[in-house]
Amino acid sequence: MDRPYEHERREFVRVRLEIPVTYRFVCHLRQDPELDHQYRGSTSNISAGGLLLHGEIPLIPWIPELLMQKMLIAVSMALPDGGGAIKALARTAWLEPVEEPSLRCHMGLAFREITSTDRDRVFQFVMRSLMPT
Repeated sequence: MDRPYEHERREFVRVRLEIPVTYRFVCHLRQDPELDHQYRGSTSNISAGGLLLHGEIPLIPWIPELLMQKMLIAVSMALPDGGGAIKALARTAWLEPVEEPSLRCHMGLAFREITSTDRDRVFQFVMRSLMPT
């Protein structure tokens, strides 16, 4: 049986990269104090279109809002290219089951707002990483 995700085509090529990521949740419909908190996670792959975030979701009731894009995630990370931090606002493309009680999970994030300079930096980094050494 064919599964839709087996034929998925990505707009951008990805590369494996494990780096720290700081992030916070952004939602104008909520007043939760957790929205003011900055969280720490990591990524295991990145592309000019998004990243795979390993991190914590502080409240289970946020999951539907993340998946319906009523809540976004502001991310910041430093590529090993020596440039400044890459900052972006991302939507949750998918979410793996959440581990209880740690509330950690893997989130596929797609950049929604990122400067063209930062997107170009990520793209160039990915392309250089794929070149044979």
